[in-house]
Amino acid sequence: MAISKSTLSTLIVIAATFLASCRTIAAEGQSHNLRVAIVGLEHGHVEGFLGALPSHHDVDLVGIADADSSLIAKYQQKYHLDQTLFYKSEANMIERVRPDAVLVYTSISEHRNAIGIAAQYGVSSMVEKPLTISYPDALAIREIANLHHVHVLVNYETTWYASNRAAYDELSHGQLGDLRRVLINDGHQGPKEIGVPPEFLNFLTDPEQNGAGALYDFGCYGVDLMTWMLHGEAPLTVTAVTNHDKPNLYSRVDDDATIVLQYPHAQAVIQASWNWPFGRKDMEVYGATGYAITIGADKLRVRRQGESEDHTADAPSLNSNERDSLSYLAGVLRGDIQDKGDQSSLDTNVTVMQILDAARESARTGQAVRLPRSNPH
Repeated sequence: MAISKSTLSTLIVIAATFLASCRTIAAEGQSHNLRVAIVGLEHGHVEGFLGALPSHHDVDLVGIADADSSLIAKYQQKYHLDQTLFYKSEANMIERVRPDAVLVYTSISEHRNAIGIAAQYGVSSMVEKPLTISYPDALAIREIANLHHVHVLVNYETTWYASNRAAYDELSHGQLGDLRRVLINDGHQGPKEIGVPPEFLNFLTDPEQNGAGALYDFGCYGVDLMTWMLHGEAPLTVTAVTNHDKPNLYSRVDDDATIVLQYPHAQAVIQASWNWPFGRKDMEVYGATGYAITIGADKLRVRRQGESEDHTADAPSLNSNERDSLSYLAGVLRGDIQDKGDQSSLDTNVTVMQILDAARESARTGQAVRLPRSNPH
């Protein structure tokens, strides 16, 4: 059947309009703001997220779920949040607002449940460190993530330190020789001493909700960094000693811990404490031919083979999608970052929980715990 010129012109216009619409929809799909929802308000780090949110113009907060009316009132007033954001139930919130991801600020013991609920809706999660309270819980979370094909990420403040990345690069580029020893210090004066909110202090000092005290709260940083630097390798043995230096403040959990990780050719000493005179998060990496020592979040002191003294320099800036947790989360969900083997990834943090579990057992028994050589990944 012959098509008239006028009909053909009309079809061409319709096709062009359709293609233009498709391109617009695709562009909007690629650039739409990341829709995130909060689950829980018990973890004080939620204030860091709410404070940083205005600077992230590509992230929208679409819901907050918490059953505690007093916490809802507290944060609604402090951050001038719309009443329509709040829900009593995580599941109800997800059904109503359909977020791209949930940010979990519950007690550590509630991470598994919050991740599981989100996963049932195909929604990814980012939790505050550590991943959970036990290695069996970590294995269950990994099974949930695999079953529902969702991302589960862990937010550590030190992941966004350019100094840690610079030390890692010095090692991986061969500037320090073979790794021999790592010393990692993390902690502060104590959660009560620095004035954390009461709901935060309540679960931090409850071993059933937090897993342990300083051993978990700050030991996880060093275990995470060491596991990252060794590309997921588990140590041969884990030895830990904990102290109760302030039993009047922390009667149920440790307030100081030392963890020693023994690898075939290297050793890590992780010092985690609620008893430092000042807050600190730093790392010393010693290789066979040099060392790199982090200074705060953005400086590094280095000495390499052949150099007569060390020198301090600014650490190179991190990539834009690795400078904070929200940028990283957006990068993962948009496919710009493959979350395998890095500090926030699930595979790394399953190993972290295996090590923390062993450290808790070592501190309890006074014996080193030997780990199986099979990689838990």
